[in-house]
Amino acid sequence: MKKGEEVEGQQKLTSAQGLIALLDEDDDRLRACALKQLDEVVPDLWFEVSSSIATIEALYEDESFGERNLAALLASKVFYHLGELQESLTYALCAGSLFDVTEQSDYVQTIVGKCIDEYMKQREKGEISGEEIQIDSRLEAIVQRMFKRCLEDGQLEQAIGIALDSCHLDLLRTVAEHGQFDKKLLTYALRVCQNLIVSRKFREKALRLMVDLFKQLDQPDWIVISQCLMFLDEAAAVAEILTNLLGQDSDSILLAYQIAFDLFENEQPQFLSKVSDHVEKMLKKAEQPAETAADGEKPAASQEGAEPMEADQEMTGAAEGAAPAEKKEKPSSEEKESDRKVNKLLSILQGDAPIKLHLEFLYSKNRTDPTILKNLKSSVETRNSVCHSAIIFTNALMHMGTTVDTFLREHLDWLARATNWAKFSATAGLGVIHRGQLSQGQFLMAPYLPSDGSSGSPFSEGGALYALGLMHCDKGKVIRDFLLQSLRNASSEVVQHGACLGLGLATLGTDDEEVFEDLKNVLYTDSAVAGEAAGIAIGLLSVGTGSDKTEQMLAYAHDTQHEKITRGLALGCALVMYGREENADALILQLCQDQNPILRYGGMFCIGLAYSGTMSNFAIQKLLHFAVSDVSDDVRRAAVMCLGFVMYSQPEQCPHTVALLSESFNPHVRYGVAMALGIACAGTGMKEAMNILQVLSKDAIDFVRQGALIATSMVLLQQPESKVSGFRKKLDKIVSDKHEDVMCKMGAIIAVGLIDAGGRNVNIRLRSRNGFPRLLSVIGMAVFTQYWYWYPLSYFMSLPLTPTAFIGLNENLDMPKFSVVSKCKPSIFAYAEPVEHANNVLTSKAPTAVLSTTAKAKARAAKKEDAKKSTSEKGKENADSNKMEVEGEAAELEAAGDEKKEEGSKPKAEATEEQKENPTRVVPAQEKHVHFLAGSRFTPINENAKSIGIVLLKDNEPGKELEVVNIPVNTEPPASTEPPPPEPFEYNSALD
Repeated sequence: MKKGEEVEGQQKLTSAQGLIALLDEDDDRLRACALKQLDEVVPDLWFEVSSSIATIEALYEDESFGERNLAALLASKVFYHLGELQESLTYALCAGSLFDVTEQSDYVQTIVGKCIDEYMKQREKGEISGEEIQIDSRLEAIVQRMFKRCLEDGQLEQAIGIALDSCHLDLLRTVAEHGQFDKKLLTYALRVCQNLIVSRKFREKALRLMVDLFKQLDQPDWIVISQCLMFLDEAAAVAEILTNLLGQDSDSILLAYQIAFDLFENEQPQFLSKVSDHVEKMLKKAEQPAETAADGEKPAASQEGAEPMEADQEMTGAAEGAAPAEKKEKPSSEEKESDRKVNKLLSILQGDAPIKLHLEFLYSKNRTDPTILKNLKSSVETRNSVCHSAIIFTNALMHMGTTVDTFLREHLDWLARATNWAKFSATAGLGVIHRGQLSQGQFLMAPYLPSDGSSGSPFSEGGALYALGLMHCDKGKVIRDFLLQSLRNASSEVVQHGACLGLGLATLGTDDEEVFEDLKNVLYTDSAVAGEAAGIAIGLLSVGTGSDKTEQMLAYAHDTQHEKITRGLALGCALVMYGREENADALILQLCQDQNPILRYGGMFCIGLAYSGTMSNFAIQKLLHFAVSDVSDDVRRAAVMCLGFVMYSQPEQCPHTVALLSESFNPHVRYGVAMALGIACAGTGMKEAMNILQVLSKDAIDFVRQGALIATSMVLLQQPESKVSGFRKKLDKIVSDKHEDVMCKMGAIIAVGLIDAGGRNVNIRLRSRNGFPRLLSVIGMAVFTQYWYWYPLSYFMSLPLTPTAFIGLNENLDMPKFSVVSKCKPSIFAYAEPVEHANNVLTSKAPTAVLSTTAKAKARAAKKEDAKKSTSEKGKENADSNKMEVEGEAAELEAAGDEKKEEGSKPKAEATEEQKENPTRVVPAQEKHVHFLAGSRFTPINENAKSIGIVLLKDNEPGKELEVVNIPVNTEPPASTEPPPPEPFEYNSALD
């Protein structure tokens, strides 16, 4: 009987009509039993139960019914199957404890997710608005139950997600305490704070908590703490950390230097300037108590019988005795040592040390192939000014920061063909080549700079001022006054244009009021050329400040009739709002609703730069909306392009987002897709991005192909040559093809320069290794994209290019001689081989075209020659036969010798690893393969340091003799863009 009952129990109901009928009974026990049975069968028979949903809801609303919670749970499940998730969540909350969050079913997982989303929305809304919002206690109870379940199951990362998604920092602290302040767990929480928190306001609160949590570690991670404080703009706190570390042992001093180098990598110049100022103030305050303490010792001596006046004389350093002088000797040496440490720290924070190191690295490791440039020059018609300017730009990129201008020196006649604005750009290119020569910048550019009584070309003078800005970008204290005076003295709008751009770069982010007034005066002259540069320069001056200067800029943008000025001001407004996120929403709304398409164009860049690297859903939705709906092609192109700025923190998401847009009928949208992929996926070599770009590079429209080629070179930057060789062949073919469109050829020439930029030693990185946006790189890329309208702005591409260097330093900031090991075949990440043929551009020799008439003429001449030779060759056959026998024997002997040589010189198997001397190039894909040698004399002071960037090294054998790497830097003045003077000659008068 029991066996039969078990069989019956295993049978499933095929209909719920009987149970539904019981719901209409008067007996509460029958209705409760029916609800319990229906709860079990509802996953399979929900479509029948749904017809009685009104009855189930009525049972829940009947307060006299004892199983109301069970009715609510059943109603929740029915609504879930009907797709009404909001109603399902409401009834799940009413079910109380019957809703089991630990149940592993699709229903529970979905409703819990919906519950957390709803709770998160309400908490986030209250966080942003600052108002107290009443949240359903039942909703909070479910979230708390889910949170406790995560802690009990040891799923601490999920618990961190719940805490941060629901904007509940108390829960985050609870997770940290539960995990006993595990460093890996805190690092994961920090990464989530950086990448996934939408609200800037809450992100700042979360980072402040992370600072407190990292301080509670057994060994506080001062590097991470300093990075968080940088985002919070707490310069004083960072300065305090650095000064405290400087006063401790040698390891702490190395750590202070490492923190300073890591902060410099984030490219926040104004923050570093504040830190430097605070460090100097703190050290002065520390010296004052020491002096007062020394003053206090002398009155004590006077109590023992010495006169107060005598004590005062001793303190003033009177030369009556040698004892006071002897006492001052030891402190003075300690002070000198302290000053030396402080000066080194300040040189790092102010950029002098890292810029010098990068300059030495790029000069010593320069692997630019000069044959490529020569072939580019010979393959392009000299009359084509677009391609001529593109080659000059390519040369500047290929030699960026190397100080090598050999190509220009060797082709002065060719360079002199640049006229007007082409000459302006050519002179500006010298600033890219010599970028980083802060101490000698003005001396190097002296031949071109405007001076009293000079009668040089205004295009050369303007370009030279622009070049100074590129050389001293954000480190322009040295040349600020000179550029300002040059701007005031300039009478030509061309010189004003160059001075404005140079001044904007040199005073980047300083928000200097004096400079602003001078730029505003240039703007109000209503000169189209100078006004455009002034608008961009104001944006550079106040970049990221969120200044109210945008009101004056917009007012003038509406007043002026010049499109160039309007465009410069629109971009300037976007630069001012860099990184401001929701604080920029008011300006974004104003720009996006403007009737002028140029201001809407600026609105797109305002979204892209304000939400730079945040992956904000609001920003992405807004840009996608304008990409498909705006009536202006320029606005649509900018909207798609700016997706790259929002998404570069998670580049793998960008190809999926823009894939459909790449098939748009509008070529401007397709161009925007190419540039978005180039910006977001720069230096990644991502396959998904390459697939889309490969299709776009075959587009029917020339400027789409141009954008695809430039973007492809950005994506393939510093990738293994096995990935790049095919693209090089494609560029070779395009540049060599005389029938190719000029726009596409220009894109190919620029791509040649980008793929080998900085002597093949630089990469584009819009984000630092610590996960924070890099200001210079992002704004440089944003202004570079304006080359569409104005070619000279393309030189801003030098700002995002960063050396892919590993540079090891000791406590004296010298480079000791030591090696790291790359555990992969040397050929994988080796430099590209030099071009073999002098006639081709990059890799392969293009076939020579032969006319049909020429071929026929050659054939007729060959027939006549054969007829003449046939008679004379018959007599020579016998003699030749003997000769052939001798030659055949010699050939056999030679072949046998060659075989023996081949056997003796078989290629050896390639090594599986390689030792790389300090300093060395380490490309992004190679980072994971590079390690420090076991038992090495030098080890990184930061245990988590990657083998890239500037790394401070601990000397494990301090008494041993040290060898230091010394690299000289080229300081020759740059090549002249003017034609050379004529050769000396003797003048003979015709009257003699």
